[in-house]
Amino acid sequence: MNIWNWVALGGAAVAALLVVAVVRRRASASASGRRFFRHPTAAPGLFVLAFFVTVAVAAPLVAPYKPYQQIDIDHLQNRSPSTRNVLGTDPFSRDVWSRLAYGARISLGIGALAMLVAVTIGGAVGATAGYFRGWMDAALMRLVDVGLAMPRIFAMLVVVALWDHIAVPVLVLLIGLTGWFATSRLVRAEVLSLRERDFVAAARALGAGPGRVIGRHVLPNAAAPIIVSAALGIGNVMLLEAGLSFLGMGVPSPAPSWGNMIADGWPKMAVAPWSATFPGLAISLVVMALNAVGDALRDALDPRKEAV
Repeated sequence: MNIWNWVALGGAAVAALLVVAVVRRRASASASGRRFFRHPTAAPGLFVLAFFVTVAVAAPLVAPYKPYQQIDIDHLQNRSPSTRNVLGTDPFSRDVWSRLAYGARISLGIGALAMLVAVTIGGAVGATAGYFRGWMDAALMRLVDVGLAMPRIFAMLVVVALWDHIAVPVLVLLIGLTGWFATSRLVRAEVLSLRERDFVAAARALGAGPGRVIGRHVLPNAAAPIIVSAALGIGNVMLLEAGLSFLGMGVPSPAPSWGNMIADGWPKMAVAPWSATFPGLAISLVVMALNAVGDALRDALDPRKEAV
């Protein structure tokens, strides 16, 4: 890494600190925001997430090589960390740090987009079931029961095995379409309570249709469990994608994904542990940070603590 890469990496760390400081300052204006930052792991978790997101966005600046570039296939295979290759090289003489930085784009992007798909579908199904109740509630919840009873990883392996190489957008949709069941139950429970509130009855009395009542009055007030579910679910999606990529059924190599980086490096763990260890540490840090932020959000958005 040259001096400019180090400067860019330091800038990413400073940017993450600024994000935490700005969020803390703005959150201090509300009781829920103060409760969020009173959680002991909220600020560190937010910093880790902001740092990796910044690295992903600024990957061309912080990475000294292209993610596919084989620096020297004859002499730089499995080289240990050094000033030139700060995290070493992998079995194909590619710079591990460069692939880690570019891989953050794919791993974080898949996690966020797949969870967005899951939350959108789960929120719509849960709101519909909870608002209309009756036969529609029964039919949708039986569908959810079937989805929850089916092992998710098994279903995905069956589907992925039908294609030799699956495109990343299809993988995102596949993960999202198999991950909305638990969210729908959370939203349904919240909507069942909200539909009996006075403001919903007033909206219906004024002539608002079911779609408007759900979209403008019910779902915004059910946002808290949806946000917490999404924050906790992104980490699970990242682990699922990493597992599929490790098995060769996710993001195909040489595209840099943290999961297939581990798959490329694990056969050489005895002689070059860094090529699989560092992407594994990155996944662990991000998943722990997401869980920490999710726990803090759960405490902050708990209606039983509104008076605190």
